[in-house]
Amino acid sequence: MKKNINRRVVVTGLGVISPIGLGWNRFWRNCVNGKSGIHKIKSFDTSEYDRHYAGEVRDFDPAKYINYHKIPYLGRASQFAIASSKMALEDAGIHQEDLLKKMAGLFIGTTMGEPKTLEFINQELSDRGFGAKKDLPIWQYPSNVIGANLAHYFGIKGKTLLISTACSSGNYAIGHAYDHIKSGRLNIVLAGGVDSMTRLNITGFSRLFAMSMKKCQPFDKNRSGMLVSEGAGFLVVESMESALNRGANIYAELLGYKLSCDATHMTMPSKEGIIQCILGAVKNAKIRLDDIDYISAHGTGTVQNDKTEALAINYIFRDMKKRPPISSIKSMLGHTMGAASAIEAITCCLAITKNTVPPTINFETFDPECNVDCIPNQARQLNVDIALNNSFAFGGNNACVVLRKFKNRSFVKGGSRVIE
Repeated sequence: MKKNINRRVVVTGLGVISPIGLGWNRFWRNCVNGKSGIHKIKSFDTSEYDRHYAGEVRDFDPAKYINYHKIPYLGRASQFAIASSKMALEDAGIHQEDLLKKMAGLFIGTTMGEPKTLEFINQELSDRGFGAKKDLPIWQYPSNVIGANLAHYFGIKGKTLLISTACSSGNYAIGHAYDHIKSGRLNIVLAGGVDSMTRLNITGFSRLFAMSMKKCQPFDKNRSGMLVSEGAGFLVVESMESALNRGANIYAELLGYKLSCDATHMTMPSKEGIIQCILGAVKNAKIRLDDIDYISAHGTGTVQNDKTEALAINYIFRDMKKRPPISSIKSMLGHTMGAASAIEAITCCLAITKNTVPPTINFETFDPECNVDCIPNQARQLNVDIALNNSFAFGGNNACVVLRKFKNRSFVKGGSRVIE
């Protein structure tokens, strides 16, 4: 088949599992209302820790979404991934036979993989001794099983790729989906990210002294850290022709993206790396800086991350009279790790569709080092034509995705819209 290397790429389905709602409708309603999903941890005993709050998904019943006859045992991350993918496919009006007939692919981002399975095995061995080893699901521990489980469950026979670039993994997956649709290598892609919360990530971030006590306050002067969370976000990405032929609802068009690794520091963000990533995404999307209406910030609530992101954004938009507003939904969800930028991409799609941008809650005190309009505490009505989705991960793994309100007209390359 001759490849079309300039197909337009659109988003037609959204699926969310999050601490503030299952399904995009409930998620979005709570998001624009500024509801916090942060509570005291109930899934395990935190008495030996000095931090006790996180974003847990508490009302999730996997039996409502998953036929266990297909896969007898699933880790929590795979459960989240299958449930949110099922939501996205149903939202897009795509059936399993469609995935079998068409060139369908699967790109997944994760930070932790399936550590909850390992914790379960460890507990079983502790309780039952090594006599338990014969019936323990050790095969469901490696991260790659998330992709294998989804492909098996939905019958996806095209390319499957699992990406682990920490908290930018979801945007990496969406970027790869864009490439494969645009080039004609695939027709439909399930793209997103997933992570579950365990003792492992609570322990790790506690040891890094990166966690707040009770609330996440991105861009606030008194911010004291991030909060660990869990969830999944998946998008159905397909060619415009496929979507129009099916009569599908189109949430947004993917215009382009940029991935980069500044390799500056293992945990500290780099202003220069962020600047290069955002400008690269703008150039690849063939838009102007003044076309951007909203930025979904990485906004973790840590002192250095928020300061560096704000400085980078202010530098990029320094010559503009009015800079685009930004917000961080991590103030409500906490940090969902590999799912974060995927859920934030869904947020951008909904902001574009609903012409509303979500707030950064818990904002109390202005910080002159974070001189940005972070949409404090209250959602804002705003005509969002183009949105940027930022994610800047450990190791300098940066990613920025550009989304636009869908317009059924030819997209002219080049011209004055290009950043040189």
